[in-house]
Amino acid sequence: MNDINSIETLELITKANNLSLKKGYSEISLERAVFLSWWCDKGDCKFCYMSTQKNKIKDPTKAKRRVNNILAEAEICSRLGWNIEFLSGGYKSFTTAEIKSIAENIHSITGDGVWLNTGITSELDEYGSEIKGITGAVEAANPEFQKNVCPSKPLDQISDMLDKAGDLGFKKAITIILGLGESFEDVEYLKDYIRAHKIDRVIFYSLNPHPETEYVNSSQPASLYYAKVVSIIRLEFPDLEIICGTWTDNLANIGILILSGANGITKFPLFKMFGTKYGKRVEEEVKWTGRTLKGTFTDKSKLGPEKSEISPKLDQYIKRYIKDSLKNKFK
Repeated sequence: MNDINSIETLELITKANNLSLKKGYSEISLERAVFLSWWCDKGDCKFCYMSTQKNKIKDPTKAKRRVNNILAEAEICSRLGWNIEFLSGGYKSFTTAEIKSIAENIHSITGDGVWLNTGITSELDEYGSEIKGITGAVEAANPEFQKNVCPSKPLDQISDMLDKAGDLGFKKAITIILGLGESFEDVEYLKDYIRAHKIDRVIFYSLNPHPETEYVNSSQPASLYYAKVVSIIRLEFPDLEIICGTWTDNLANIGILILSGANGITKFPLFKMFGTKYGKRVEEEVKWTGRTLKGTFTDKSKLGPEKSEISPKLDQYIKRYIKDSLKNKFK
C-alpha cells in the first residue's frame, strides 16, 4: 500500500457501518477471555507474554489457576452480562478431560456453550454440547509470516483442527493480531482463509508490546489501519461475528472499530476497570456509535452478593472479585 487514501478508508468504514445496521447488529457484547494457566509448553511465539515466562517457571503445575477461581470468574461475568470470549491456556497446561470438566461447569453457570482457545489438539471428539466452538490461534494469515512469528504453531495443523471441528458440528473461530509487522495486503490471505475454512468468528487484537519480547519497542497499530482491515472483512463477510480487542491506553479505538463492523469488544482488565472512569469511557464509546451494550462496566448492583449462587466452594473467590471490582484501581 504505497498511497494511503483517507477518503477510501472513511468510505469503507461508512459502508461497513451501514451493512452492520442493515444486518441488525445493534448490540455490542463485552467479551472476556478466561485464562487457565500462565504456562505454555511451546512458549516461542515472538509477541507473547508467556514466551517470557517459560524459562522462569520451574514447576508448570504451579502456573495453573485453581478451578474454583476460574468458575467464580465465570459466575461474575455472567452476573455482569459479559460473554466468555473463550477458555484460553498454553499448551499442556490442562488435560483435555480437565478442560472438558471446566467447560461443563461454566456451561451450567452461564447457560451458554463455551468457546475454546487451548491449542492444537486431535482430541476434539472428546467434547460435547458444553462446547460452542473451537478457536485457532492463527495470529497471521500469511503462511510465511505466520511461520516466522509462531514457529511452533504450524498453520496447516491449525487448519486441520478447525476443519475437523466443523465436521464435528462445532463453530470455528480464529485470532488475528495486527501490528506484528504484517503487510496491509495480507488481508487478502485472511479473506482466503476465512472462506476456505468457513470461519464463523474472527477475533482481532492489536499488538501489546510486552517487555522481553522482540516487539517491546514496537508501536500498536494505527486506529485507521485497524479499522480499515475490520471494515474490509465485514463487507466481505456480512454474517461473520467480529470481536475486536484494544487496550486501556487505546479506548478511543472502540467507537471506530464498532462502526467498522465489530459485534463485540475485548481485551480489557475488566475487574480493574469496573466502576472507574475507564469503564465509563467504554460505555460512552459504545453509546456514541448508536449501539447498546450487552452487560455493564459501571452498574455496581449487578455484582450481586459476596456469596456464590452456584457453590459455597466459590465464595472466597466471588468475594475477592467483587472487592477487586470496587477498588477503583484506575482512578
